[in-house]
Amino acid sequence: MGFREDGKWWVSQSNYEQEVMSKYNFSKNIKILDTTLRDGEQQPGIILTRKEKVEIAKKLAEAGVQRIEAGTPAASKEDADAIREIASLNLGADIFAFVRNMPEDMKLARECGVTHVLAEIPGSEHLLKFGKRWTADRAIKAANEATQAAKEEGLYVTFFPADSSRASLDFLIDSVHQISEAGHMDALALVDTFGCYSPEGAAYAVRKLKNEFSVPIEVHFHDDFGLGVASTIAGLAAGAEVAHVTVNGIGERAGSVGLEPLVLALKVLYDVDAGIDLKQLKGLSELVSRHTNYPVFPTKPVVGDRIFGWETGMPSSLWTNCKDEQPLAMLPYHWSLTGQKEPVLYLGKKSGKDNVKDWLSRNNVDLTIEQEQNLLGLVKGLSLELKRDLTYEEFMQLIKQL
Repeated sequence: MGFREDGKWWVSQSNYEQEVMSKYNFSKNIKILDTTLRDGEQQPGIILTRKEKVEIAKKLAEAGVQRIEAGTPAASKEDADAIREIASLNLGADIFAFVRNMPEDMKLARECGVTHVLAEIPGSEHLLKFGKRWTADRAIKAANEATQAAKEEGLYVTFFPADSSRASLDFLIDSVHQISEAGHMDALALVDTFGCYSPEGAAYAVRKLKNEFSVPIEVHFHDDFGLGVASTIAGLAAGAEVAHVTVNGIGERAGSVGLEPLVLALKVLYDVDAGIDLKQLKGLSELVSRHTNYPVFPTKPVVGDRIFGWETGMPSSLWTNCKDEQPLAMLPYHWSLTGQKEPVLYLGKKSGKDNVKDWLSRNNVDLTIEQEQNLLGLVKGLSLELKRDLTYEEFMQLIKQL
């Protein structure tokens, strides 16, 4: 692969310079853990029924997601039943349950049929002190007992110390060593609960943990500074093996790391294949948007409805000239790569003659050059009045005025 793949993408050559690529330490088998059904649903106002969770889980597996966090069994009977049904479907993905570090939660997870758990406990000094009001010793003791119980249940345990991004590394490393020795863990999640990593800080922490522990490192970040995807990629480039995501980036506060921009950026900008069928991203996004009643912003990267199109005259003319011979002259990646539709020209205040010609052609309307110029003036005037681009009906009404 490279910076330019005919019919697929055309990005900066600088991304693929040896001086740049040589600094990465990506795992050869990066996996995606999707937590839409748990962390995504924690966004205030989002409610997913059992039926909806099952449908989303099926679509996630179909898209190639290797790990699906199906929910928290202890949260409600509805959640436990959804987890149980998802686990029974043999979707081909590893099904995780989110659990507290309590032996009874491990037993309940096993009863729901899952084989993997994310075992959470506050992982920073201040969250233990001010939030949980526990001592570190009490937390470590609870984690040891619970993870041993998980091992006895035959569960794969990803230890999930919440807010570990803000813990002092010495405290985090010492705590995890005690749990790995007296308890049990198959993997360790670096958890940026409040989205406060810089990409460089995330990479630094991953390298430190990789040097200390032999288990896989997973990265679970949030997007409070708009850097969730960048920090996750930095963590993966430093050697983390698993990235936690949600569809459409839904989640608490500013949301979680979006599945769509993460896997597309990995593939196109870093030459890293995370095993996801990119063509299914748009459909998966629409499914989750529909079930969550949470609309996707029109210009949201990768899955927005209006990211492939122009209103302004100059780029519209450039697109008109190149679209048949070399569409990637005006695009970073081909719309079909992610299941999107072909770009369109919009009509509004900023439009030029080629926008009008395109709309006339699409509607089989012939006008003189003078009429086209007059029509463009009417378009600009109405668009300014309405403060938006025009609809088909409004356009046809303007033609009648001529």
